[in-house]
This record gives sequence, C-alpha cells and structure tokens, in this order.
Amino acid sequence: RHADMEEGCVGLLPESYLRQVHQTRVQRDRLLSVLLTQRRIPEQGWDEVAIEALLHEISLMDSNNFLENVGIGEREARIASSLVARRHYYMGHGIGRSGDIAAVQPKAAGSSLVMRLTNSLALHALKFAGSYNVKSCLVFPMATGMTMTLMLLTMRKYRPSTARYVLWPRIDQKSCLKAILTSGYTPVVIENVLEGDELRTDLVELENTIQRLGPENIACVLSTTSCFAPRAPDRVIEIARLCKQYDIGHLVNNAYGVQSPGTMKAIADACHEPKKSKKGEEKTVGAGRIDAFVQSTDKNFMVPVGGAIVAGNNEDFVLDVGRAYPGRASGAPTLDLFITFLTLGISGYKALVDERKVLFKYFVDKLKEVAEKHGERLLQTPHNPVSMGVTLSVTDKSDASKFGAMLFSRCCSGTRVVTSVSTQQIGPLTFKGYGAHTDVYPTAYLTTACAIGIKREEIDTFISRLDRTFKQWTTRHHSEAKAAASSSPSPSPGLGDTSESTPSTSNQQPHNPTTPQPHNNNQQ
Repeated sequence: RHADMEEGCVGLLPESYLRQVHQTRVQRDRLLSVLLTQRRIPEQGWDEVAIEALLHEISLMDSNNFLENVGIGEREARIASSLVARRHYYMGHGIGRSGDIAAVQPKAAGSSLVMRLTNSLALHALKFAGSYNVKSCLVFPMATGMTMTLMLLTMRKYRPSTARYVLWPRIDQKSCLKAILTSGYTPVVIENVLEGDELRTDLVELENTIQRLGPENIACVLSTTSCFAPRAPDRVIEIARLCKQYDIGHLVNNAYGVQSPGTMKAIADACHEPKKSKKGEEKTVGAGRIDAFVQSTDKNFMVPVGGAIVAGNNEDFVLDVGRAYPGRASGAPTLDLFITFLTLGISGYKALVDERKVLFKYFVDKLKEVAEKHGERLLQTPHNPVSMGVTLSVTDKSDASKFGAMLFSRCCSGTRVVTSVSTQQIGPLTFKGYGAHTDVYPTAYLTTACAIGIKREEIDTFISRLDRTFKQWTTRHHSEAKAAASSSPSPSPGLGDTSESTPSTSNQQPHNPTTPQPHNNNQQ
C-alpha cells in the first residue's frame, strides 16, 4: 500500500522528497516488523505518531471498519458517540469469545491482534521485572479483586470436592476476603505474628491449620506479597513449600508487587523447579508450588483502573482462568496497557523502577526526620519494599483518625491513618483492630507508599505538609489538655490532699473497659 502511494506521488512531488518519505516509511515498518516477530516490549518507546498510526491500521482489520461491511447481527460494534469511537480507536468488538477470553473473534481480527500482542508484552514485562520462570499470562478486564475471584473459582477444578477452606494469612484489605466469600469458600484466617514493629506470616500456625483441617479439605492458601506497613509481604517461598508438601493450591495476591524486583524474584524462586548443577547437585531454590499470581495493571504500569494480569508457570491453570470468564470482555484495559508498553519501552519502564527504588530510601529518610522532630518514630518494617509507617502517639487511639482528615484537607491523598482499635464486620467474620492486620497493634500509625511514578517533588511537598500537620496537631492537643485541666473542679478549701488518710488501694486492679478481648472469628 505504501509503495502504491509513493508511486502515485511521482510527478507530484520531487524525487528527493519521495526518497526521504520512503526511508521514513521503511523505519516505521521496521518497528512494526520487530514487534510482530519478537512480541516483546521495544527497547525504546515509540512516539505517539507511530503508535496512533499502528492503532488506526489495526482498527481497519475489524469488520465494523470494512468499507462494504453490512452488519446484521446483534453485536456489530455500532458506537453512537464519535468521541467514544475515537477514544477506542474505532475498535468496539472487545476481546475473547463466550468460551474463552483469549479466543480470537472472526469479526475482530484487529482487536484480537491487540489482545494477543498485549498478553505477550505483559509476559515480557513480568520476566523483565524479575519473574524469570513465568510461562504464561493473560490480561483481564477486571481489577485485582474480581480477577482473584475467578482464580479461586478455577481452583475448584484442581481440588477435591471436599476442599471448601481457603487459608488466608490476615491482611486487612476487603477485596481478598470478599473474593474468597464470593467464590463460595470458607475463609480460615491465619493471624500474623509481631516481630519488632513488623507483622509477618505465622508459618507454624499455617502448618498446624493444614494438619488440623486436612489437606483434602483445603482448596488453597491465598498469600499476599504487596501490603501496607507494618505488615510485611508473606513468606511466599516457605508457604509455597508447605503447599507442595501437602499438595494444596497456592494463589498469590501480588497487587502492586511488579514494581519491586525483590518481590518478583521471591515469587519466581518460590516455584522454581529443581535443576541439576554441572556437578550433579540438585538446586532446589524454592521448590514449592504457586498455581498463579495476580497483579494490578494500574498500580504497576500506570494505566486507568480496570485491569489485572494473571500469570504463572502452570500454563494450564492460567488458560483455565481465561476459559472461566463468561462471555466477551471489554478491550479497553488491554488497549490501555498495549499503548503504555509501546510508549514506555523497556528502557522507560526500567527508569521508572530504578527511580522508585532510589526515592524509597529518600522517602524513608525524610519521613524518619520529620517523625523524630515531633516526638514520633518511623516503624521498622525492613521486609516491606513499598510502604512505610509512622507512629501517632495519642492517649485515645480512636482520636488518631482526625490526623488523617487534617492531611486530606491539605490535599494529601493515599495516606492511611490506622487507629488499631476499630472493629470491622466482613461477611461472617469480625475483625478487631481492623486496618492494622492484627487484633492488637501497640500504637496508632500513619502509612504512606513510595509507588512507581512518584516524583521527588511530591515527596518533598508531602513532607512539608506533614510537618505543618504535626505542628497543628500538637498545638491543638496542648490546647485541649489545658482546657480540660482548667475545667476540672478544684479541691474544697481546708480539705487539702486526702491521699495520706485514704486506705491504700495499690493492690486493687481497676476495671479497664477498653482492654482487648481475645480475638474470635469463628472462622471454622
């Protein structure tokens, strides 16, 4: 087609101009040729002209854009708004077919091509991020929670009919638990153990629970590798070994773990297949089991909310998750990810990951500095590569929530203030200290995150606003304490201090109605 156009321009444009145009077209065509043959994210990102030219070219492969097409079915990609049509580059058929989200549509060769290419580019991205042994992945047009539900439903195919329990190391984030409940399983909460400031997986209790319930009655363990401090990512390698030992499933919620090379390597190591060294020694690394892990597209690749990637080295399981998706699916999240991969290129994504790593240390240092300035401290959570926490010392922990409101009024989004005393009902389960990932955490605290795409200027601005908020918070509390002291009744004249004449009560223990009671989820 390009040759025809150039030939038709002979006599209309100077020959030197046409040679230049030809060279440019050859360069553009080479970009596309490399993309289609290698099916990897390009080393350098493409410019927007090249990306849009490709998308318009691909859209011509969908039947709704055929010049002489007559659509007489109930789904013909008719789009009423031209604005909506342009937003989707005139691709309206979506992806997949009723039996498989990864299937090619006869009427939508272009949309199907975008879907297939994006799955390949996503696989390349996961391998580049550190998951060196991942074999298969699919992009889903649902956020992490709903995609996790589909993974849990797929797990039924791989487990006995008696397997009705999902073992879940506690993380106070509703999506995980709702996914378990929605898929019809009974969640069994494994409480975390406190190591210093950090909450970590209780492997002893996890194994005891497996033995008590019986492996044949357990569908899987649902572990988490990205979470808010002071919780640390689960000990995924050790969990994977337990799952392999007892032959039970293992799914991993890796929501925003792709941006952390250490997290991705841990997932890869956890299910690394034993290999013989040159000396004949078997290298086991993790030698465990992970059926699949899921990650958010928006949290890791900076696209709008609405997509997730299911991946793993068990290709059959990943494909079965795709086959479990009922009906066709929106192609919008896939298209967003496709455009972003081409825009960033591997070098661009690497730069973002490297920048985040540098800024994490910078953020930690600045947060520690401002915390100590106001008599607080940075929580020590060395195993969490993304999130940080700062203590909030208050007499009444429930009062700490006002600190979060003060920050939000200063246009600081994403911070979380955890009082450590709130109670939350989710389905049949009741959680004490909700938000803190444990019943009783020693202090109220504030969390922040150093996520991919953050800039040093944002950190500096936040630290400045946090400093002012601490000052206002301290001033207000001093004023309230002074007001409370002045409103207290004074001793009657002549009575003086009666403490000496009062019988000693030092051996009497006063009742404290706020003393935490033992946690009972009735999860069995």
